[in-house]
Amino acid sequence: MALQNENPTIYESSAPTRAPRETDEDEAFGDLFDAQEIFDLIRNINDPEHPLTLEQLNVTQMRLIDVDDARSHVTVRFTPTIPHCSMATLIGLCIRVRLLRALPPRFKVRVLITEGTHNSEAAVNKQLNDKERVAAALESVSLASVVNQCLSSTLVS
Repeated sequence: MALQNENPTIYESSAPTRAPRETDEDEAFGDLFDAQEIFDLIRNINDPEHPLTLEQLNVTQMRLIDVDDARSHVTVRFTPTIPHCSMATLIGLCIRVRLLRALPPRFKVRVLITEGTHNSEAAVNKQLNDKERVAAALESVSLASVVNQCLSSTLVS
């Protein structure tokens, strides 16, 4: 299979993850989620086409993450490396699955392509935010295997 983007631009990883807060282990305090925590969950997802992470390809960026902890909403925007990237849906699915597995069920997660960065933005966004389509996609053993492979590096902390 030929690569769509044979020579992607590689970016340096950003600053290390945030230091633990004093209240992180204290049961008296609720778990607060912020953009940094969400970014830390998705930054090391493997790109399905290259041996690089989504952060190294600048597909995920902390500035494109919105968290409303009080309303339990998380919105992640991601930027494909090329406007006709056929992997955009798979990348978005990996982000969605990672967050659904890691966040408490109280959160409503939205995964979107950054506006104006992909030729099929509306169609991909619709697929990624349709629970039935996501569930059906993950019923495919081969697709679930690819998603799990992309997520494998995120399990190491």
